[in-house]
Amino acid sequence: MAPIWAGIDAGKTHHHCVAIDESGRRLLSRRVANDESELLELLADVLALGDEATWGIDLADGGAALVIAILLNHDQPVLYLSGRAIHRASEGYRGEGKTDARDAAVIADQARIRRDLHPLRTGDETVIDLKFLTGRRMDLVADRTRTVNRLRAQLTGIFPGLERALDLTNTAPLTLLTGYQTPASLRRIGCKRLETWLRNRKVRSADQLAEKAVRAAELQHTSLPGEKLTAQMVHTLAKEVMDLNQQVAEIDKLIEARFRQHHHFEVITSMPGLGVILGAEFLAATGGDMAAFGTSDRLAGFGGVAPAPRDSGKISGNLRRPQRYNRKLQRVLYTSALFSIRRCEESRRFYERKRAEGKRHTQAVLALARRCVNVMWALLRDGRCYQPAPPVPVAA
Repeated sequence: MAPIWAGIDAGKTHHHCVAIDESGRRLLSRRVANDESELLELLADVLALGDEATWGIDLADGGAALVIAILLNHDQPVLYLSGRAIHRASEGYRGEGKTDARDAAVIADQARIRRDLHPLRTGDETVIDLKFLTGRRMDLVADRTRTVNRLRAQLTGIFPGLERALDLTNTAPLTLLTGYQTPASLRRIGCKRLETWLRNRKVRSADQLAEKAVRAAELQHTSLPGEKLTAQMVHTLAKEVMDLNQQVAEIDKLIEARFRQHHHFEVITSMPGLGVILGAEFLAATGGDMAAFGTSDRLAGFGGVAPAPRDSGKISGNLRRPQRYNRKLQRVLYTSALFSIRRCEESRRFYERKRAEGKRHTQAVLALARRCVNVMWALLRDGRCYQPAPPVPVAA
């Protein structure tokens, strides 16, 4: 028997698998439930068709997590193809229809002919936990941003002066809005009693906040339509934002505790601009195994901080922003580069040099992020923490 290739078009409840031989002839086409017993039966049937099998799949997690775990636990090589790559590759095959069986056949054939596909590996438990935790944190932060925006819109509808005066991302203004939302209520309580009310709730700089709120109330004596109901909504939204702040703080503690258990914690957090949260997101996005990328150039391309060439005919030397990259990793690299400009003298000089060369702010930050990828790559390769001056090699 000869080697075979099996493509899996993954879904939430069912998968479709197509197996082909080295000539591309279809040997098996089956729809299976996302259930362990059926997946094990599929594995046995595919292995019965050839000496060895190579698997391709279009998802790396989510609904495909079970089938990937089963294949890796049975020492099966699994290659990953993105949905975009499959869509573009399918245009080169005969026919225009789209079915799960056709997609699975394209995946199998691409796994057969391509040599640059990314192999999936059994993930480190710490990295997997950080991936879930950082994903949950991003959801909470997005929910908080949406809630703060709704709060600003509601408060602007009845009391625009107070909305301009307060920073609704801080706890103290939110505490104020849980008790007082209208100009009339703030004027009635007055500055001194409002300060006492805030101090009883352990608000810092209660005197300044009370003075600011009452001053805004003195500038508006008009009661707007729907003020009573909107004030209740402002109260509710302020409590929701405070609750989300608490949830984010709790998950930050979980992320730090889990991240500290990883052997690359000291190396990653030593890098300027990469704190605990961004460092954990970097680890979750890359897996922490630099051998999976091969070179720092591939890591930079995966993170979207390496420009892609756009040459044609006599036109050469054109560079453009890449379109295929990991958005989460790019955000981590870009944000950490911004932070390093403020906190690291070497990064600030590099940024200023790029600006002096005529680059825009975003281009200069991306150039710094690209440089930081090289540094991070070397640190993880050598297992050493960042130092402003690299160590001098000692002659033998």
